[in-house]
Amino acid sequence: MAEKELCRIGIEELDTQLGGGIPIGNTVLMVGSSGSGKTTTCMQFLINGAKQGERGVFFTITEPLFKLTKNMAGFDFYDKKLIESGMVNLIDLRIISERLGLDTEKYSVEDASALLDILRDIADELNVKRLVIDSITALCYRLQTREMIRDFIFKLGSSLAAMSCTTFLTSEVPPQVFQYSQYGIEEFIADGIIFLGDVDRQGDLIRTLQIVKMRGTAHSRTKSAMSISSKNGIELAPLLKSTR
Repeated sequence: MAEKELCRIGIEELDTQLGGGIPIGNTVLMVGSSGSGKTTTCMQFLINGAKQGERGVFFTITEPLFKLTKNMAGFDFYDKKLIESGMVNLIDLRIISERLGLDTEKYSVEDASALLDILRDIADELNVKRLVIDSITALCYRLQTREMIRDFIFKLGSSLAAMSCTTFLTSEVPPQVFQYSQYGIEEFIADGIIFLGDVDRQGDLIRTLQIVKMRGTAHSRTKSAMSISSKNGIELAPLLKSTR
């Protein structure tokens, strides 16, 4: 059997745990509560790809673009020139919805189809190889029904996979709860799940990262300690067992 081509995230320890990277075309849920590092990980994924010549796009639903760029500017990995050159494209999905005349609170089946078409068209026109939607939870809220959520994610993932585009969908969950999505559907459609959580060590919350699943590659399922530094962005280290 031929080995699948892999998309390297560019975070060395994470790529090692993935057996070299994510199979190209996979749709991956980046799961975590507020402040767990989902957006930073996704942006680092796009920036690192752009540095390798792979164009990317970041669709935001929950955060204005000026706040996103301001927060990212403090990281050494962030390169404003990659944004200005179009290697990494930042797009506010709410503005697109308004321009399409969609109901910004609740999407009909027709609205969902129109949004899906525009996402695919943008990915195709820009020839992107890496795509992020932050967050799929906010998008699913607007889709209303389980059937619409399942259909939207499946069609989006299939279309992007056909373009050899690897996709990250951030999924928001409550803190201290081990679940992968708000609607219980997303994890079954996605090819991979990377869970960002935390553990309590004598009153200190330690960020953690764990690869729960990744279709197409043998990967570690070890829970690692995760930190976020301005120099390196996401950093992983072995999670020491508690002596308590």
